[in-house]
Amino acid sequence: MKKSILALAAVALIGLSGSVFADESSEVGAKIYERSFGRGCGTCHDIASNPQLFELVKAGKLTRASLETVIKEGKGGMPKAMAAIMEVGPVKKAGYGEDQALDALFAYLGSK
Repeated sequence: MKKSILALAAVALIGLSGSVFADESSEVGAKIYERSFGRGCGTCHDIASNPQLFELVKAGKLTRASLETVIKEGKGGMPKAMAAIMEVGPVKKAGYGEDQALDALFAYLGSK
């Protein structure tokens, strides 16, 4: 009985401390958005009150290729952002390359 109570408690603690994301890629995509976009892009764009990226991706108006182009080349006065994305801790920890990081970010944007 003691073992089953301890096992149940361990499962509960793991559940409480575990990630709310379905997989590593989803979590990495969220961290890229929060850290790179929230801190980098958010300095000029008010992302918190105007989250257009989610809507644009869901509506199919922003494709993965278009997002990649803007991130890698910049647009208008926007700087290139790929280097900043690759410096996000979870991207490094997961060992993601640029394509994997962009896939994770695009999937995250389409999931909200």
